[in-house]
Amino acid sequence: MSAVLYYDGLCPLCAKEMRLLRRWKSEALQLVDIHATDLSQAEKAKRLQVLHLEISAGNYLLGVEASVAAWSYTSFGWILRPIQWRVFAPCVNAIYARWAKRRYEKLYGCSVALGCEP
Repeated sequence: MSAVLYYDGLCPLCAKEMRLLRRWKSEALQLVDIHATDLSQAEKAKRLQVLHLEISAGNYLLGVEASVAAWSYTSFGWILRPIQWRVFAPCVNAIYARWAKRRYEKLYGCSVALGCEP
């Protein structure tokens, strides 16, 4: 099964993670910098706010779930699976949501709550 991971190439942490992922991923995972797409501004803004992994036409995994699934395309992706266990997932998802919101606001000077476009 193939997938497409959309990431923010202007985010230093995101770009660093993608360099690592690119080195170890299988051919089945495609990495796409959102800024290099021809998506509408509204769609770009939506994808810049949280990591998106397209697993089939129009079907996406978001945030931590997208990251863990993307890393499953490497030989050691199993290491991240425990963060999706019921005991850890609520905390991990809350931390990611807070980080993603702050990252977006810092990089694009815009509040996610206001729905601004970068």
